[in-house]
Amino acid sequence: MDVLDLSRWQFGITTVYHFLFVPLTIGLSVIVAGLQTAWYRTGKQEYLRMTRFWGRLFLINFAMGVVTGIVQEFQFGMNWSDYSRFVGDVFGAPLAMEGLIAFFMESTFLGLWIFGWDKLPKKVHLATIWLAAIGTNISAYFILAANSWMQHPVGYRINNGRAELTDIWAVLTNSTTLVTFPHVIAGGFLVAGAFVLGVSAWFLMRRREVDVFRPAARLAMVVSLVAAVGVSLSGHWQAQIMTEQQPMKMAAAEALWDDESSAGFSLFAIGDVENGRNHVNLQIPYGLSLLATNTLDGKVEGINDIQERYQALYGPGDYRPVVGLAYWSFRLMIGFGMLSALLALAGLWLTRRGRLPAGKWAYRLAMLGIGLPFVANSLGWIFTEMGRQPWTVFGLMRTAAAVSPGADVPSVAITLVGFTLVYAVLAVIEVRLLLKFIKRGAQEELEPEAPVPALSY
Repeated sequence: MDVLDLSRWQFGITTVYHFLFVPLTIGLSVIVAGLQTAWYRTGKQEYLRMTRFWGRLFLINFAMGVVTGIVQEFQFGMNWSDYSRFVGDVFGAPLAMEGLIAFFMESTFLGLWIFGWDKLPKKVHLATIWLAAIGTNISAYFILAANSWMQHPVGYRINNGRAELTDIWAVLTNSTTLVTFPHVIAGGFLVAGAFVLGVSAWFLMRRREVDVFRPAARLAMVVSLVAAVGVSLSGHWQAQIMTEQQPMKMAAAEALWDDESSAGFSLFAIGDVENGRNHVNLQIPYGLSLLATNTLDGKVEGINDIQERYQALYGPGDYRPVVGLAYWSFRLMIGFGMLSALLALAGLWLTRRGRLPAGKWAYRLAMLGIGLPFVANSLGWIFTEMGRQPWTVFGLMRTAAAVSPGADVPSVAITLVGFTLVYAVLAVIEVRLLLKFIKRGAQEELEPEAPVPALSY
């Protein structure tokens, strides 16, 4: 491997690891805020216990997300300095706004929520968790605005070999951002729903605190189903924007080699990348044209034809991503997301009218189901970033030109191994902390004004 390959592996590993925490933080913050609102409005102790229980798990996850996110920023300077020089004027603006506005907002109000249980009026204290949750989602918007500029650059000019910001509003209202944000937020709620359902299932299987965890499980299943609908609708919209802006990514996602009208959606394909054709391709008729163009007879561009057009536009080179990776990550992302939704739907049926499943298989499936949307989210981002290759900034900067010229193989290899080992240790810490506080349960029957020592872990 050369410096470019090692740098890509390092950024990929740290980014995928970091994003394991992000969607859970996004979804769980709102769920906790909603539960505290229910307690504020009804005064029921069950809602208070749920707020405290899920709030502790949210805090653990939030802290780990902050720690793992810091490393990414250093990599821009260490391994991708030419990229930073080229895009810094544009890319830095939404990132600075995220830090100065969103992160300070969520961290400040989260601190007030942690330490304000016995010090702030109930209504003010409730407002702090909502403001923290809103800050978390605003943070996601700014980050996605920066990433969307890499997918579809807008609001800039090239001056002396650098991209310079000319219109911050264009960057923040990029059409790619507007379709990506609801998709990511809905994905976050799908993750949070599966997490709450799986943890609740562990208690329900043991018939522990049923008064708390049965309502939590039902809430989680409703959240999961609504989120699944949101993911599907926003994903459809996103596919149309992707077809327009990055047709090669969509073509690779479907292993579509030549321009085709009334194109089918591929379910399973065995292809020949070298010769640009499929040996086997099981399809849903008209499915791809409907997904990409909203019409049954719409034309979708193919890999071979796009490659010819890109060579004429950008010069000689291979503009195809890793087709097999794009194809299967896209399929598995959809598949794991659908399985998560089906699990929630089945759970609602099994727990209807006050029932609980008698056998343990349903609870075990719910616990295993925690991982489904996590994997789907990770595969979605792998597809998004790998499908853009060979570009770092689509149409402007190739990935090979973005790597630091002074980086060498030994230094990047050492830091790659080091980060991977550190992150493995952090994973152990995260899991042990979560298990520790999950096993405690929501036993504490706390008075509204009582302090919460369990939160000060």
